[in-house]
Amino acid sequence: MKKILLVSYSQTGQLTRLAQSFISPLQNRADILLEHLPLKPQQDYPFPWSFQRFFNTFPETVHLQPEPLAEFALAQEQYDLVVIAYSVWFLSPSQPITAFLQSGQAKKILKNTPVITLIGCRNMWLQAQEKMKKLLTDCQANLIGNVVKVDQCNDWASFITTPLWMLTGKKQAVNWLPTAGIAEEDIADMQRFGKQLLQFFAQNRPLDRTLFQGMGAVKIDEKLMMSEKVGARSFHIWGKILIKSGRFFPSFRTIMLYVYVVFLIAMILTVVPISALLKRLLKPLIQHKLDKQKRYFAEPSGE
Repeated sequence: MKKILLVSYSQTGQLTRLAQSFISPLQNRADILLEHLPLKPQQDYPFPWSFQRFFNTFPETVHLQPEPLAEFALAQEQYDLVVIAYSVWFLSPSQPITAFLQSGQAKKILKNTPVITLIGCRNMWLQAQEKMKKLLTDCQANLIGNVVKVDQCNDWASFITTPLWMLTGKKQAVNWLPTAGIAEEDIADMQRFGKQLLQFFAQNRPLDRTLFQGMGAVKIDEKLMMSEKVGARSFHIWGKILIKSGRFFPSFRTIMLYVYVVFLIAMILTVVPISALLKRLLKPLIQHKLDKQKRYFAEPSGE
């Protein structure tokens, strides 16, 4: 009997639906024992978020200093496979997922264990997955697959619709904007990967990096690669500034937080399009480097 653990944290319920779609082919089978661990923080994160709480969460998120989780217990001491479904917060894994991966229980069950990551996000996930890889390496886990689904809106529309969803709780906050979130057909498509996993089990094939290769598990948007790197550096620097500011005076952190929000908006409106334009102009000269980066970020599943 194969023992599978699904670990997830979802505020809106969208990621839960994504993960449930993935595992649906594996459910109600006598040869598979499936356990779901929905993570619960000791203090719940609000949904919808307040404006200040939303942005005030980012410094600790990007520096991997999460709020603690409520105690949890696992039914098994070891699993044949662990599936980790997570959303992206400020180009990082969400705080509850980070807290889980830093826990003693995670280090115990993930050691030498195959892991599949499932990501549901707006459009940027490369830097979050880089942090996820490091966290998994620290647990001595074996990342064998990654499946990513992104918002149905285009990049600029989702820049408005996703924050509105987080701050209002409504996927379509105003009628003239498209609906935020992942398309229903993409959520349903997750079953395809669950069926592939089931086929590996049926054929008694080893779980390795060939699991989802050639299935279009991820799609790399090369025009966002540079923007993500710039954004990740900015988040790291500003996160450190805000954490240190709060150690002197909590009110000073609040002031600096609003300064940061203005800076962030300005950066998105200027640096992101400029970096995309530069990449397009330089593309003939750097195409080989871009292709190499795309192959790297697409691992282990590949595009």
